Amino acid sequence: PKISKRLPVFIKEKDLSDLTKALNTNSEDWNSLNTKMLITVFYSTGMRLSELINMKEKQVDFSRKQLKILGKGNKERIIPAGVELLEIIKGYMNEKRKVFDKSDDVLLVSPKGKKLYPKYAYNLVRSILTDEIKTLDKKSPHVLRHTFATHLMNNGANLDAVKELLGHASLASTQVYTHNT
Repeated sequence: PKISKRLPVFIKEKDLSDLTKALNTNSEDWNSLNTKMLITVFYSTGMRLSELINMKEKQVDFSRKQLKILGKGNKERIIPAGVELLEIIKGYMNEKRKVFDKSDDVLLVSPKGKKLYPKYAYNLVRSILTDEIKTLDKKSPHVLRHTFATHLMNNGANLDAVKELLGHASLASTQVYTHNT
């Protein structure tokens, strides 16, 4: 018998709007600024944790409104970025320059001005998801990637387009999101 695959865990659109409100009301210390950046970029782009942590400032193209991502297997892909996301990124970069004299050319940094490490980013995302969304069983950055893909599919996006945005090599990997629609 064929073993069925588990469906990806995702955040419902109503819960996501509550999460966004919570992010906007948090204080502006460095941890909450990082949390807001992580949640916003994960949901707006569908990036993997490793892709976001290793992202450099020069990969953000404000004029073309896109992000150049280096994904699995050193494959490069272009993700369109909305005006709101670009404003948040620009604000973060300006704040980073004010707080730290010199920091790495990576986009996201820790409170010490160094490149974010995976566990730190994972824990920030997990803590805000635990505090704000009570209906989720699993709380991780990857849930935001699933949410990105599921909401695109629910709103009529083409399966091939979602495949390209997520950086999947196979269409079969993307098809799991059709079961949530």
